[in-house]
Amino acid sequence: MEPKEDGYEFLDKIFGGSVPRQFIPAVEKGLTEIMAKGVLAGYPVVNISVALVDGSYHAVDSSEMAFKIATHLAFKKGFAQAKAVLLEPIMNIEVTIPDAYMGDIIGDLNKKRGRVMGMEAIGKGRQIVRAQAPQSELFRYATDLRSMTQGRGFFKMVFDHYEEVPAMIAEGIIAAYKSEDEEV
Repeated sequence: MEPKEDGYEFLDKIFGGSVPRQFIPAVEKGLTEIMAKGVLAGYPVVNISVALVDGSYHAVDSSEMAFKIATHLAFKKGFAQAKAVLLEPIMNIEVTIPDAYMGDIIGDLNKKRGRVMGMEAIGKGRQIVRAQAPQSELFRYATDLRSMTQGRGFFKMVFDHYEEVPAMIAEGIIAAYKSEDEEV
């Protein structure tokens, strides 16, 4: 199991038939299932390369289901050893506002863990603020912006990339997931 820049990759590196060919698709299916469900906090696992390098089978007891279950268990064990982290989507934001609200907008973006990337005066007393911020901080942004600018500001938002969730926030997310999981 290794990080991958983008996407998911399954590598069949079985040599000598330690896992019969008919069970390789079951291993890959088990892998995609556990990745979709997630391990840390119920979120999908992304950007990873996984290689099947060895295994064994029993002529009577081996089945597709047995290989899927073994894949789930092996993935969880490898995932724990890999020191995986939670990622969050980072959005590019363009906020168009009257000049008078510049300080309020910059301060609000900073409170939302945002990074101001630049500003541009566009004339007629208006500015465009370009920033990046975690999507989780922007769920109420339309309402917040309307309140701060008395309805005179607007924004565009588009996904840019993923970044690691700060440790303190990640710990809270994982703890909440584990307590929910225990209740079920």
